Amino acid sequence: MEHTDFHGRARSGKGIVFSGVRRYIIVPTRSISYWSVVMKSYFRPEIDAMAGYVPGEQPKMANLVKLNTNENPYPASPRVREVIAGFDHAKLRRYPEPMADTLRDEIAGVLGVKRENIIAGNGSDDILTMTFRAFTAPDRPLACLDPTYSLYFELAKMQGAPVIRIGLDPEDFSMPENLLEQAADANLLIITRPNAPTGNSFDRERMRDICRKFDGIVFFDEAYADFAEDNCMEFATEFDNVIVSRTFSKSYSLAGLRLGYAVGNPEVIGGLFKLKDSYNLDMLTQEIGRAAFADRDYLRECCEQVKTTRAYLDAELKKIGFRVVPSQTNFLFAAPPDEDGGNYFRRLREQAIIVRYFPGEVTGRYVRITIGTPEEMDHLLDVTRAIYGK
Repeated sequence: MEHTDFHGRARSGKGIVFSGVRRYIIVPTRSISYWSVVMKSYFRPEIDAMAGYVPGEQPKMANLVKLNTNENPYPASPRVREVIAGFDHAKLRRYPEPMADTLRDEIAGVLGVKRENIIAGNGSDDILTMTFRAFTAPDRPLACLDPTYSLYFELAKMQGAPVIRIGLDPEDFSMPENLLEQAADANLLIITRPNAPTGNSFDRERMRDICRKFDGIVFFDEAYADFAEDNCMEFATEFDNVIVSRTFSKSYSLAGLRLGYAVGNPEVIGGLFKLKDSYNLDMLTQEIGRAAFADRDYLRECCEQVKTTRAYLDAELKKIGFRVVPSQTNFLFAAPPDEDGGNYFRRLREQAIIVRYFPGEVTGRYVRITIGTPEEMDHLLDVTRAIYGK
């Protein structure tokens, strides 16, 4: 039997294996008269088994009301526009600061910590990737809440690390009393606070107790902390085993830029630096990030606007018969009157309103609605009232 690879070179033999740039295995099907060509995988088994993270949809639709990826409805600080307008493009021939020292100094000054306590990344997902590479492995499990940010599960698969899923209460999404007992075998415990996609937070003093008692790294993903009543940032310097991460994507209106940072013990942060890309933040991102972070008044103003609109949407949805999880984020996790989140998601989409739907026995009852402008929320409510006859 003769076979030809993709480069047209004939290979003769009994047809068990032939190779070119890629290797293929010839395997018999049910009938010995037919043969199938199966490409040999060069990936690690863990990678072959992964589905990969699926980001929120970025649809191209006319008159779209986009409420599915928790983007800020307001523009970034005016100082960002000034940086972009005044940026000297000739500087781009040089490499950026490899450690983002100037940006880290700006963040350190506001937080009251030292530069050595901070690492910056290409979005907080970059920080997460470093963290998983550092602290998870086949013999070093991850523990995290469920439901939570689904990227964690894919990063654990990449490391071949077991995952201990700690289920939240299916009615109010509160944390179980025996969390520490469930997480005891993990090397890394991630707590998303406030949680996504549910939007609720967890008692701060209980978080302190977890940090004190957990024998491993406690990672607080605080992507939404600027919309919350409190945060756990001080734990990053109070405890040697705590990392707190933040992002510029939500409260700073810079989702398109990709910038995040984490704070922790200098030895822990130093270990993460071993794992970062050589120049993981470009020059313009560092300058824009520094300007946005320094404008504290604008940050507070935008967050207050979002929180005011959040309270309004919460109250109006409840009038229609929705069950809404108390939120400390820039979104609401809300179950429609019939608790059919999938149907509500599809009906909104027909009207060019995009929200996020998470299939599942519990999550499938809800949709996640990003807080938009007041005008966008009124349009959403008008369509919702029409759907449910209110």
